[in-house]
Amino acid sequence: MAQPDEPLPPVVSARPLPTRICDVVRSDRPRSCCGMAMAGFRTAKYQLPEWHRRNAGVYYSAITASAEAERGRAESKHLVKQAAASAQRAQEYSKSTLSQRLGDIQFWRMELQKEIMELDAETNLLAAQKLRLERALDATEVPYAVVIDNLECRERRQPPDLVIDEVETQLLKEADLIRDIRDLLKRMIIQATTQIRSNRIQKENCEVDWSDKVETYHIDDKCISYCADSTNVQSHPSSVKFEENASTPKSWAEFSHDNISRAQQEKLASVQLRSLINNVIHDASEDLRMQRSAGNEAFDSHCRQLDEAKLRLEQHLQQILKDIGEEEANIVNLKKAIRDKEAYLKVAQTRLYDRSFRPNVELCRDEPQFRLVSEVEELAVFLEALKRRLMESEQNLKNLEETRMKLEKEIAVKANSIFIDRQKCMSNRIRYPVDLEVASYKQ
Repeated sequence: MAQPDEPLPPVVSARPLPTRICDVVRSDRPRSCCGMAMAGFRTAKYQLPEWHRRNAGVYYSAITASAEAERGRAESKHLVKQAAASAQRAQEYSKSTLSQRLGDIQFWRMELQKEIMELDAETNLLAAQKLRLERALDATEVPYAVVIDNLECRERRQPPDLVIDEVETQLLKEADLIRDIRDLLKRMIIQATTQIRSNRIQKENCEVDWSDKVETYHIDDKCISYCADSTNVQSHPSSVKFEENASTPKSWAEFSHDNISRAQQEKLASVQLRSLINNVIHDASEDLRMQRSAGNEAFDSHCRQLDEAKLRLEQHLQQILKDIGEEEANIVNLKKAIRDKEAYLKVAQTRLYDRSFRPNVELCRDEPQFRLVSEVEELAVFLEALKRRLMESEQNLKNLEETRMKLEKEIAVKANSIFIDRQKCMSNRIRYPVDLEVASYKQ
């Protein structure tokens, strides 16, 4: 318990010492050299009142010095007590803030650990779905090979029997469907792989954050155990500063919150992707089953004459080839136009770059500067439009190429016969897997 402060000694106001007064006793006697010498002895001495006043001044100075010393000792004692109490309060407050900080670190550490475990479990589930996709993709190889073999067998029919019939249409649909399914499964595998990678990256980010918080928790926990009597404390004057890259409490909490939010987003995206994978496999299996039934029914139908149909297909093929040639020429022209505009853009950008080195006030937003910026923007707009048009033309060319391949395949497979349809094709279709969804679960 703090004791009351001792009363301070009375303070006596300081007064200046009395000045020495030298009185010269005048004499009516005639002056002489001897009289002048005696006057010097008389004027060098103090009077008795002066002597008392001087002694009083000395006493007063001693009392004042003693009072000042006593007041200084009292103030020092008070300052020592105040410093001790302030240091104790500051240390207790620092310890309290460290304890609160430990609670915050523990909270975010547990939240991060929870997200890490949930994200790891979700990643394992998504990896299992990816394995299903790979098995389903492998299961499409046999039906695709059967369709191709059917088409190849029908190509061996004699010219009188070359017709475009329902069988051909169904087989082509089946082949396209399987290709689409295979492409879809491949895209889903890529998407699942990307999502797994994103999950693991975010999990790694959370783990790094979690590891930093574990290390920080141990450091702050060790700091709480320090006290004035600790033997492992040292003087570190240079530590009393804030690092330039130090975070704030708000940014610190936002960093972990953002990591957790991103982890939750990745986890939600992974859950949605798993649901999508289930739907894709189910729908693909149903589509293949229905197409197989349609193909089997088409095999029982009669052949048709295909002379006129073949001519139309060849005409379409010629048109496609003509369009491909024109589209390729258009792509060449677009690429040349892009190169030309890029040259103009480089000139304008170089001018802007060089003008950016103008010194001091010369770095002015003058009319040439605005004109160059406008020129760059106009060229950028035209370049963007040309590039979009180039992409569209390339996509059109790709579509034309795919259409050309389909037409050539359809023309090439018109030589099938009914005998080949019944004896060759139907026997091979026995190997067609009925359910891709079931096949995706098989080891």
